[in-house]
Amino acid sequence: MSPPVAPAGWSRWLVPPAALSVHLSIGQAYAWSVFKPPLESSLGLSGTQSALPFQLAIVMLGLSAAFGGTLVERNGPRWAMTVALVCFSSGFLIAALGAATEQYWLIVLGYGFVGGIGLGIGYISPVSTLIKWFPDRPGMATGIAIMGFGGGALIASPWSAQMLESFGSDSSGIALAFLVHGLSYAIFMTLGVLLVRVPRGAQPVAGVPSAVEGVQVSASRAVRTPQFWCLWVVLCMNVTAGIGILEKAAPMITDFFADTSTPVSVSAAAGFVALLSAANMAGRIGWSSTSDLIGRKNIYRVYLGVGALMYALIALIGDSSKPLFVLCALVILSFYGGGFATIPAYLKDLFGAYQVGAIHGRLLTAWSTAGVLGPLIVNWIADRQEDAGKDGSSLYTLSLFIMIGLLAVGFVANELVRPVHARHHHVPAQREAADVERQQPESAA
Repeated sequence: MSPPVAPAGWSRWLVPPAALSVHLSIGQAYAWSVFKPPLESSLGLSGTQSALPFQLAIVMLGLSAAFGGTLVERNGPRWAMTVALVCFSSGFLIAALGAATEQYWLIVLGYGFVGGIGLGIGYISPVSTLIKWFPDRPGMATGIAIMGFGGGALIASPWSAQMLESFGSDSSGIALAFLVHGLSYAIFMTLGVLLVRVPRGAQPVAGVPSAVEGVQVSASRAVRTPQFWCLWVVLCMNVTAGIGILEKAAPMITDFFADTSTPVSVSAAAGFVALLSAANMAGRIGWSSTSDLIGRKNIYRVYLGVGALMYALIALIGDSSKPLFVLCALVILSFYGGGFATIPAYLKDLFGAYQVGAIHGRLLTAWSTAGVLGPLIVNWIADRQEDAGKDGSSLYTLSLFIMIGLLAVGFVANELVRPVHARHHHVPAQREAADVERQQPESAA
């Protein structure tokens, strides 16, 4: 499928909405917890079993982004968005069949495996195109799109809860909710498929520098550079620190203030989770746009350095002040979201725009690693501390200090990032020309 080239006069501001239609859809992944209790009660599952579709989806996100990144670059954003649409929506339909027949393995296969592929391809589908349209503001452009992934749960969570209330929380009600999700997201993502355009020529906007000027490194060369692996560590550490709080936010704030004069109610804990989601989303556009002004290395110094300070405040005095605890957690989650949104622009700065989508896909294996590592650290240590007879904030103190250490490792890795050596700069001219020609429709050839 050849990506459509923008006609003369096409506004580049139509491209971010196309990306948002995909990211707001696949951002439903963060709302999976809504389906956990009804699945557990209707199918007799444990908490670990009900988490399996989400865990597999995140693993497949990283793997499909890594292995499919080059295909996304070569075939263009419309092809990638179409693949994401088919996989993500089909995953819900397969999961609906699994719920209707009470075959849990079909839910895992559909939502986790098939839908997870849609997550990965959809996540990276607009990155390269946005950077080529906005070479002057790559952080802002990717932040707008990736903001959608963080904000998708704000739509999906109440929507899913309302459907389960209307359809019922038994297996047939869950099946119908999955079916509505699959069909609705297919329609919404189609808007992005139809709207997306690639720029005509290397300089799509007058007066704006071309995205293909300067350093241009292929994905195969990029993964052999120390810069790539330094950024892999940076992303992994930042995500591990953020997802550790995000995954256990409600019980954490409840435990922290359980023995105080102002305990946290269930509804207040749910409100805290919603606030964290909003901070996650706001950080994706706010901090990534800031990186266009102060530079990528500096913004990661903020994410990692100030993030470590926020964790230290929570660990040392967080249980003495509820506003301080909430504020620090909101800042950490804004850095978590900002780190995701800024990394494509950081990659573009180092490796150029030639195959930045493919390079980004390979880097997202750091997310898959962190998605397992962060919750494992927090949950395993909390369980061990509880077995040892501890309670309240002491369940999390050791975890918080471990997160500080991980952020320090990420800070050092960021400091080690240097410009890519000249021996990696040169992309073979014939290969680049072939890729460009492949992305042009026959009528524009």
